Amino acid sequence: MATDFDTPRQEAEESTDGSIEELKNRRTETQSPVVDEDETAAAEGFELPGADLSGEELTVKVVPAQQDEFTCASCFLVRHRSQVARIKDGLQYCTDCEG
Repeated sequence: MATDFDTPRQEAEESTDGSIEELKNRRTETQSPVVDEDETAAAEGFELPGADLSGEELTVKVVPAQQDEFTCASCFLVRHRSQVARIKDGLQYCTDCEG
């Protein structure tokens, strides 16, 4: 069944105008200026910066720097030797810091 999309659709426009007005009326009837949200319930889900984490235990295996690694004197990140950009006064700087 072929549909001619060039023909005017009077019925569709009339039905959408009526429904838009109905939606506008419903919107003004149901909206209230007061927000119904419990502040304490909303605040319980957030982790604030600087919160007390003394009861938490962090278990990380610390691996010493390898023979082919160095610590950048600027950003203090452990990098591979191929990323040494400059050595000044015995301190090594990475390519990102010297960029």
